[in-house]
Order: sequence, then C-alpha cells, then structure tokens
Amino acid sequence: MQGKARKIVQAICYEVIAVACVAPALSLMFDAGMAHSTVLSVLMSGIAMSWNMGYNWAFERWEARQQQRTRTLLRRVLHALGFEGGLVLILLPLVAFWLDISLWQALLTNLALFVFFFVYAFVFQWGFDKVFDVPLSAQHVKC
Repeated sequence: MQGKARKIVQAICYEVIAVACVAPALSLMFDAGMAHSTVLSVLMSGIAMSWNMGYNWAFERWEARQQQRTRTLLRRVLHALGFEGGLVLILLPLVAFWLDISLWQALLTNLALFVFFFVYAFVFQWGFDKVFDVPLSAQHVKC
C-alpha cells in the first residue's frame, strides 16, 4: 500500500489504538470521568492525526532526497522523537485547559504521554511497515 491510502490507514489505525490506551490512563491519573477523558483523548487524537499527516509528509519528502533511503534504527528513532516532541508542544495548552491544571503540570503530563507514545510510535510504525511494506520514499532506488 502506498500514497494517500497508506497515510490514511496508518493515521486512523494509530489514533484508534492511541485513544483506547490514553482515555483510561487520563481518567485514572486525574480522577476524571471516563467521558471527560475520552473527549480529551479524541481531541488530542484529532490534533495528533493532523500533525501526523503533515509531519510524515515532510519527513518523507526529506527522506526521498537522502542518498541513503533505508529506514535504519537511527532514522526510526529520529522520526519518533520529532513527531512526539512536536506533539508535546502542540498539545500543551489543550491539556492544561481541559484538565484545569497548570502549564507545568500539563508539560509533565505531556512528557509522561511522550514516554508512552515514543515507544508506541516506534513499535507501531515498525509493525505497520512490516504489514504494509515501507513507503516508496524508504525503498532502494534501482539505477
């Protein structure tokens, strides 16, 4: 699977699993109702999905211009760090507002989520590539 179909399937699968993990965790961490935590998780998911599409588009454009196009361990780690690090900053005001906590507490919450999502993003993308193959931007060019 390649192109837009790959990106859409990847983003939806990623976010559905993420909401299923994050909503109960937020509910427990902040003694918030499951409905309140689920709405926040869905909002975060929507923002993350938009970020995912834009970030992966930019990453694959960069990747396609590289002499070495294989997705090495280092490249996968850098991809996950860039994605999750950007998302931590983007979600900071939403988490603080929604949970009625300080920006500092929201940052700590986002960093805790970052740890989970750093591992999750790495494992998910690796598994997704195994099931659906890597995108054209990561395939060797035959000269």
